[in-house]
Amino acid sequence: MNQLLKKLRRYEIMIRKVANNHLQGDYQSIFKGAGLEFDDLRPYQYGDDVRTIEWKVSAKGHGTFVKTFKEDKDQSVYFLLDISGSQDIGALGKKKIDKGKEIAGVLTLAAIFEGSQAGLISYSDQKENIILPGKGPKQGVKIIQGIFNHKNKSLKTNLNEMFTFALNLIKKRSIIIIISDFIDEGYERPLKALAERHDLVAIQLTDPRESLLPSLGIIPVYDKEEGRTTWVNTAFGKFSKKITDTFTSERDHLKTICKKNQINYLEVDTSADIVMPLIELFKSRNKTMKRG
Repeated sequence: MNQLLKKLRRYEIMIRKVANNHLQGDYQSIFKGAGLEFDDLRPYQYGDDVRTIEWKVSAKGHGTFVKTFKEDKDQSVYFLLDISGSQDIGALGKKKIDKGKEIAGVLTLAAIFEGSQAGLISYSDQKENIILPGKGPKQGVKIIQGIFNHKNKSLKTNLNEMFTFALNLIKKRSIIIIISDFIDEGYERPLKALAERHDLVAIQLTDPRESLLPSLGIIPVYDKEEGRTTWVNTAFGKFSKKITDTFTSERDHLKTICKKNQINYLEVDTSADIVMPLIELFKSRNKTMKRG
């Protein structure tokens, strides 16, 4: 565990240095969001969240106004981590599940370093592990142990249940960082409901094998969630195209949902290092803070 903490800490320090040296804004931006305490009104600016418009005042005909809020100093950061079997894809040590755990671990250390309250919800098609928010180094170690030492009860996926569970558990407005490959159906409604109540970041984990299946003839494909093997002909052109088209359409669908619901979206490929993608997340969060 000590070696793991050192590795995550090196990543966290590296990201913090790049963020502070090269971005407008600061490293804390990913852990800041709009609080719930009303502060004042100001004229609407392009890019403002339409949910903050004060319609009664705006209806008087003197312009469109939005509500501003005082920052909640005790705002919590939740990591909503998908640990289902579909994450077990990729090269040894660089599978989606590995990347997801690394990202959750690095951002946990970052949140703790900045004095935020951090919590964890790990989920498959059922509740796997819950660590309620807390502050300090001990909380950081507790979450990282919960991420890397946990043994799954199930390998199946149910994003609908995961988001619904988070909706019922998290009552106070929080920053929720969702880490998943989002390979599932029927999760849109609770995801939108989460976005209405909380400040969401969606980190989608992908692997090249999901969109570019090599032509290897007839091969066995093992479904880890269902525990069964299916034989497929990868040399059949239409099959490979269908795989690619499905992957692209599902990713674009998620991007569209995120854009419509003010959710920060980030794609992380298993073939890439996590540092630069996370820097992109800081960039998008800084833009959100400026608009807000």
